[in-house]
Amino acid sequence: MANIQVNFHKHQPSNFDKILGANPQVSILADGGDLPLYHEACIYHAPTRSVFVTSNQLATTSDQANPATANKLVKLTRVYDAEPNLVTGPHVTEVENITFPTITGAMLNGGVNFDSENILLCAQGSRDPKDPSGIIKLAVPSVASGDTVFETVIESFHGIPFNSVNDVIVHPHDRSIWFTDPPYGFHQGIRPPPQLPNHVYRYDPRKGSVRAVADGFARPNGLCFSPELDTLYVTDTGAVHGSSSVPLLQTGPSHIYAFDVVLKKGCSEPFLANRRVFAYAPGKVPDGIKCDTHGNVYAGCTDGIEVWDPSGVLIGTINIPGGVSNFCFGEKGAIYACNETKLLKIQLDGEEVKGALLGI
Repeated sequence: MANIQVNFHKHQPSNFDKILGANPQVSILADGGDLPLYHEACIYHAPTRSVFVTSNQLATTSDQANPATANKLVKLTRVYDAEPNLVTGPHVTEVENITFPTITGAMLNGGVNFDSENILLCAQGSRDPKDPSGIIKLAVPSVASGDTVFETVIESFHGIPFNSVNDVIVHPHDRSIWFTDPPYGFHQGIRPPPQLPNHVYRYDPRKGSVRAVADGFARPNGLCFSPELDTLYVTDTGAVHGSSSVPLLQTGPSHIYAFDVVLKKGCSEPFLANRRVFAYAPGKVPDGIKCDTHGNVYAGCTDGIEVWDPSGVLIGTINIPGGVSNFCFGEKGAIYACNETKLLKIQLDGEEVKGALLGI
């Protein structure tokens, strides 16, 4: 298994040292060789010590050609972290490929835990309206039994198809589902032209209500709540157009925005207020985003994982060659990071470093 050189850049040493601790370590949990199998989702399932990951778009073979997805597919993989502690050398890791009917047309992307037995995945969909699109729910026990069962949670905004849903989170109290919907699918040739603006949405499964709660983005991408649930962070990766023929726009959006989550008197659902720039990512293209229990904000960028304190001050960067699209916290300070062809495990050694809202 190939090695990877990861460095820890301390912009604010006293603060970042509290996260890193004395001896942070990095190992390669899974290696896809030349294939970008470890791109998005990155969902840690604590009961089974496993991580669900979606690949980047892969070229299909001649016998798999599908014009509705521009002859591309996305794979869903489950990687088990069977080691009770970090090991610094090569070790055997169990990796499963997960399939279900129409998975090739779902073109999966981001995801999150819904409860102990189900995960949610963003199905970007294809140009074929029969393929799954929107938010789907996958039953983890059915995956383990080899008979994968999924259901579509929401597939449209009052009958108007979503553009290509990208990332999703769940509010731990009311179980509402929040997700972003940029136009990447169209620019990548897998979706029809957009019919909706680039919104952040909130869906309430109890009432079946869906609302646009934030707009004004070039391409909204990752999102997460603060530990107190009073702030929502949303990344804008508008610097990346989506089409391989359009280069990175150096001056384009690579921002993280913060919103106050407020519940007005007489209203049954919250609003987002006081939009503000929380940070601009110097490493560009902040994608997946998470908070730890102390309110520090982490984002996967083209230079690795950048970390800000709750005031928006960049305190450190975990520099990873090739960058990180998405990542997740595991147990006891572990971070699983999608590095395209590799799934990394970064074991932080700081005191009580833990991902917020994970229930771990």
